[in-house]
Amino acid sequence: MNSDLRRELLLQTSADVNAECDRLLNVGYVRHGNWTLGQICRHLRLTIDANVDGYPWWMTFLGFPLRPFLSRIMLPRLLQGRSPSGVKTAGRFVPAADLDDASEVAALKRCFERYERHRDRLHPHPGFGALTPETFDRFHAAHAAHHLSFLEVKPS
Repeated sequence: MNSDLRRELLLQTSADVNAECDRLLNVGYVRHGNWTLGQICRHLRLTIDANVDGYPWWMTFLGFPLRPFLSRIMLPRLLQGRSPSGVKTAGRFVPAADLDDASEVAALKRCFERYERHRDRLHPHPGFGALTPETFDRFHAAHAAHHLSFLEVKPS
């Protein structure tokens, strides 16, 4: 896959993410990264669910030493749409290869609805630490934009 063809994509809300996923699902896409639309949606859902339900203790423990660097340098870059590519994720967040795009888009929408209804404290991100709900909202949209930028809308 050619990650040099990554498109510029800025998403600011879960509604933006859902609309972009619907567009890619309905129009079709060309993949320039490692994951399909379904895999991206599953990955995003796993990370959002962890934000609501909690991360494994070992992720928080291992992320703690890097937190000052990640929260001061990497988080602002991500929120500005300048996320680096090629960063490996923990195995628990790597999606299976045989996922159905439509099912995963629908599941991500339900995940966002659950996240937005969640009124309890959100669990700190292992690398970025505790963030305000508004910053987490921006983070999840920017994280989605990063991954979806590897899918090009199929030319008509």
